[in-house]
Amino acid sequence: MKTQQAPSSLFKDRQLNFLVAVNILIIVVAMVLSRGAFGGIDNVQSMASQLPEVGLLALGIMLSMISGNGGIDLSGVGLANLSGMVAALTVPQYISGDDSPGLYTAAFVAITLAMGLLGGLLNGLIIAYLRLTPILCTLGTQLVFTGLAVVMSNGASVHVDYVDPLSAIGNGSFFQVPISFLIFVAVLLLLGWILRHRPFGLKLYLMGTNPKAAVYAGIPQAKMLIGTYVLCGLMASLAGLISTSHTLSAKWDYGNSYLLIAILIAVMGGVNPAGGYGRVLCVLFSATALQLLSSLFNLIGVSQFFGDCAWGFLLLASLAFAGNVRMPLRLGSPTPKPPAPPPTPPRTS
Repeated sequence: MKTQQAPSSLFKDRQLNFLVAVNILIIVVAMVLSRGAFGGIDNVQSMASQLPEVGLLALGIMLSMISGNGGIDLSGVGLANLSGMVAALTVPQYISGDDSPGLYTAAFVAITLAMGLLGGLLNGLIIAYLRLTPILCTLGTQLVFTGLAVVMSNGASVHVDYVDPLSAIGNGSFFQVPISFLIFVAVLLLLGWILRHRPFGLKLYLMGTNPKAAVYAGIPQAKMLIGTYVLCGLMASLAGLISTSHTLSAKWDYGNSYLLIAILIAVMGGVNPAGGYGRVLCVLFSATALQLLSSLFNLIGVSQFFGDCAWGFLLLASLAFAGNVRMPLRLGSPTPKPPAPPPTPPRTS
């Protein structure tokens, strides 16, 4: 069964309205304070190129939260760094970037994404079959992934050869739009389509909303959990690919602060930590709001400590404005009320 939603219902989403208003307000204030410099093409490109890394991690957090059962993937940053490091150490041993730049890039991308899939599969298997609480499981695998990256690199940064196609992923642009941002938008559209129009999305929402009802509905929870965390691992490896191709290096502690920022983006985007609700569009506007604030503070020379304070205030305002989390399953027509029970006939003496 496919979900149907009238276009006018988009304007009834308080969380979405709040985030759109916050984005517009930040842009207006930034343009005034910077005297128009905030809207310059260089600044816009810089913001667009910085957003995908933490945005992809936030999408992984969103998926794990929707699945319910205390689901939250804390291993994203560690898996992203490990994926990029394995590719950076492996590919140059077999393929020369100078002789075969296309093959070098293809192998680098394949190994990075494969590592993400394997890491997500490990998380899913442990959570589904060993029945560990997801937050504890992914905390453990985060330490495992980070430890492996430290051992493989001896704690040092691993250099990545400059290869035009690979560098273009993190630094190139297409019609002045960063390629990394185009990748992020493509992932957003694909993930939104899966969650709204495919059986996987409906099952995931139902599983997070009411696990018992999902069992009675015949939803294979183990397979759903494995598939969800595989997608989370894929998001992490994509973030690792973009960061590695952008800096042309891989390091075990790169982006340590990204985990908390990704959680902040997901929660501020209205994702229910208890499971069962989350919208890709809201997560996008949540990520852009934080990126706009960060860029504004950098542009006008405000301390990042004040930025953290502003992010916290924005989160509290978002939670206060959004109110209660809504149910995700909107099937076009309202659920009919059960018929009233027939009146009890009077007793006759």
